[in-house]
Amino acid sequence: MQAIPFLLPAVALVGVMLLVPFAATVYQSFTNDDGFTADFIGVDNFFRLASDPLFGQSLLNTVMWTVGTLVLPVGIGLLVAVFTSQMKGGKWLRLAFVLPYALSGAATAVIWGFILRSDGALNQAIAFFGGSPAASGWLLEWPTNTIVMILANTWQATGVAVILFLVGLQAIPSETVEAGALDGATGYRLFWHIIVPQLRPVTVVVIGMSIANSLRVFDMIWLLTKGGPGGSSETLAVTMYRQTFIISDYGYGAAVAVVLAIIVVGASWAYLRQQLKES
Repeated sequence: MQAIPFLLPAVALVGVMLLVPFAATVYQSFTNDDGFTADFIGVDNFFRLASDPLFGQSLLNTVMWTVGTLVLPVGIGLLVAVFTSQMKGGKWLRLAFVLPYALSGAATAVIWGFILRSDGALNQAIAFFGGSPAASGWLLEWPTNTIVMILANTWQATGVAVILFLVGLQAIPSETVEAGALDGATGYRLFWHIIVPQLRPVTVVVIGMSIANSLRVFDMIWLLTKGGPGGSSETLAVTMYRQTFIISDYGYGAAVAVVLAIIVVGASWAYLRQQLKES
């Protein structure tokens, strides 16, 4: 009870900065707010979402981003951290993966824009080695555009996974690894049965961050394709931005935001609940 007065400012700040705007967004999602009128229309915006093919495409792309972000940055980060932790000169190899993490999403998008456009570095390299470059570039057709943007995000996002897994590796008692080696666990068996279980607390954090980041990805997509062509590369975050700030359909954009918030909170809650149950 004595701690309550000290907690009240923080609780009030969270309420003002997060809960009040969220409540306002939820209410706005039940209106036809277009900047001029804001009549209450119930769940009509959500019925529009259910019948909108672009929303279905956006949802599919969001799932692709989530799967790609979980498999690639997390998997590559784990392998790089494990195999370079005892390697001579491994810190220099790790540096190649960690440095891109220092770049912002906007800077990463600009770099990959030069690489992926029709006359970009990738097509020029393919032509130099005698291959057939993509005539329309790499960002104008689905699912190629979504896949290459996931790969570009992997280049930038793997660094944080490497750093966190290295911290986890340093916390593993050397006696545990030595005992496993004495029991005959070597190579893959040592990695999978000894090292990976010891990294579980760090893995929970890395996967949780990856889920949240993949569901709200925006800058990479907006700067490379603006969600196009024809909305084919949009995710829910991009759809929300376009509907709200480009089309000025604030009620519909708020409905997309509510759906995105539900997915983010639901996915995070389900994942953490499962992890806590297993611990």
